[in-house]
Amino acid sequence: MPIQLPTLARRLALASLLGVALGATLGAAAIPARAEGVSGAYLAAMQADFRNDYTEAAAYYDEALALDPTNLRLLTNATVARVAMGDFKVAGGLADRLEAADPNNQVATLVRLGDRIAADDFDAAEAILTAAGETVNPLLGGLLAGWIEVGREDFPAAQAKFDALQGNEALLAYGQYHKALALALAGDFVSAEALMAGGDKGPLHLNRSAVVAHAQILAQLGREKDAAAMIDAAMSEGQPDAPLLDLRNRLADGEEVPFDQVTSARDGAAEVFLTLADALNAPDTQRVALVHSRLAQEIRPDLVEAHLLSAQVLEDEDQFALATEALASVPETSPWYVTTQIRRAATQRAAGDPDAGIATLEALAKGHGDMIEVESALGDALRAEEKFAEAAEAYTRAIVLAGKPRPAHWVLFYTRGISYERAGDWPKAEADFREALRLEPDQPLVLNYLGYSLVEKHESLDEALGMIEKAAKDQPNDGYITDSLGWVLYRLGRYQDAVAPMLRAVELTPDDAVINDHLGDVLWKVGRKREAEFQWRRALSFGPADDLDMDRIRKKLAEGLDKVLAAEPARDG
Repeated sequence: MPIQLPTLARRLALASLLGVALGATLGAAAIPARAEGVSGAYLAAMQADFRNDYTEAAAYYDEALALDPTNLRLLTNATVARVAMGDFKVAGGLADRLEAADPNNQVATLVRLGDRIAADDFDAAEAILTAAGETVNPLLGGLLAGWIEVGREDFPAAQAKFDALQGNEALLAYGQYHKALALALAGDFVSAEALMAGGDKGPLHLNRSAVVAHAQILAQLGREKDAAAMIDAAMSEGQPDAPLLDLRNRLADGEEVPFDQVTSARDGAAEVFLTLADALNAPDTQRVALVHSRLAQEIRPDLVEAHLLSAQVLEDEDQFALATEALASVPETSPWYVTTQIRRAATQRAAGDPDAGIATLEALAKGHGDMIEVESALGDALRAEEKFAEAAEAYTRAIVLAGKPRPAHWVLFYTRGISYERAGDWPKAEADFREALRLEPDQPLVLNYLGYSLVEKHESLDEALGMIEKAAKDQPNDGYITDSLGWVLYRLGRYQDAVAPMLRAVELTPDDAVINDHLGDVLWKVGRKREAEFQWRRALSFGPADDLDMDRIRKKLAEGLDKVLAAEPARDG
């Protein structure tokens, strides 16, 4: 079994990086009296930083520092903001000022280390590391010390540094992993593979990068089949990604696979920062993770995994414009390219530019139109913008590419069915929903959508009830499915039976206008008219919403549901 140590590594990292995390989090610290004039910019920066809006925060920090240039809190937070943006030109200057004012500042140490390593100035990097002493995380410092020796081409000294990482399982495992990378860089693939194999504890597959490195090392020893089998085993334990699959296929096809996971001391150092970033990527320490992934990018600009991790953190922080920039740097030659372009389109849409997102996917489809995931993503983007006919066409292209439908393709028929239904072509929509259910019987999303649609069309109500009951049983905490159950009971005239599920639906999804409107109708039918009026008013306060006639709700409040229904004989609710 592979050694699994991310939790140990994270705990180790957090122990000494807590100061960085706190320094990067703006608290309500008092502003020195001499800096009273800076209060406005400082508070504005604080608010921007609380929102993780690094671009706006950086601008306000610049303004504040112009008035109070030696304020350590301002310098620290301004440096972090610039690093989070990937602006190392400014961050480097701020870090130098910060180090001069506070030699033990962890943020300044990290940025200056990254800057010197990126410049291949390993003597300067060692001086910074030595001066920092215990303020640097022992895992980070120990691994960087080894790669600094590699940068000086002193491989025996490097091995000694990696071997010195002792004391707990995390230090030992990562030290030996990086020693294996250094040995492979030096061309000693036999020794590197012996370390990667790991002995009785299993291979040193501490992360995804380790799997790639081990496979490449095996390939240098003529063991391509073993390398391919190892990747198969790794992918079977999780979702396979495109680069791993590409590497596996090249190995299986007998192609020459070089060892390029680490091609220099800089690459090794970038791997160190990426290791820490991955370990720190948890809700309470995401900003610290972002600092480390950005440093990995700065040291090795072609390290795609670092760009992806930065983008992931930025997406989690709702900084979609910066996430888009991080993803845009992945070249078309990379096996990650299609995946990152699909993600980039999503961040563009999330940033408020849906047309750019659709344009990104359309351009991707021109060059990679033979990939199901590209056409499916384009369909999703078009559907989100209510371009339903165009979305259906994209899903159709994906379905054609899929060939004979398999169970995993149910989602293509489901999403195309939604597009047809929203475009007003119910026969095609119903056929797609039923095909989705044939491929994935009792799929709750499909059962709910088809069942609810049948209810709204007054078709096959008993069948619709059965579908929605199955969906609700499978997903009892889904407010929309629970609403569908209450609504089909209402449509069947079983008003008393509809009360409980409708109340539950509002409890599960209290801010949905349609669900509140439905509950109002149900309550009216069982004589709870005052409560019904309250729910209709809530619906108005949450609206407008798709499929919700706000004027009709106002009529219900003014005249009552019975009179509204009497005026529209073709409608039953």
